[in-house]
Amino acid sequence: MASTIKLEVVTPERLLVSADVDEVIAPGYEGEFGVLPEHTFFLAILSIGVLRYRKGSEIKKVAVGGGFAEVTPERMVVLADVAEKADEIDVERARRAHARAETALKEVSLDEEATAKATSALQRALVRMAAAE
Repeated sequence: MASTIKLEVVTPERLLVSADVDEVIAPGYEGEFGVLPEHTFFLAILSIGVLRYRKGSEIKKVAVGGGFAEVTPERMVVLADVAEKADEIDVERARRAHARAETALKEVSLDEEATAKATSALQRALVRMAAAE
């Protein structure tokens, strides 16, 4: 039995993470899910959230802006629309984005599209701040 699983997080721009890890916890569309070595095959839709992975006692975080995950017994590939490692996140910029999104939500009329965009921006900002903590 394998003791680790290969995790790859890929965005349209680059390979963000490639590591052998003990465990992955990902933000699934219907809630978080965990993946360990030798996990059964499955595909999952990812929502905006924080992906966490552990190697030994070290836990790392990645802010994910949606995408897909493919899991096999040996590996997990995350195809993310947008993703940032926690140590690459500009927290001050995320705070400003959060403030702008909150202001936009207060100012929008009943326009569904504007409300959806502002809500999504608010979610992304909150996730980036959570990942950076």
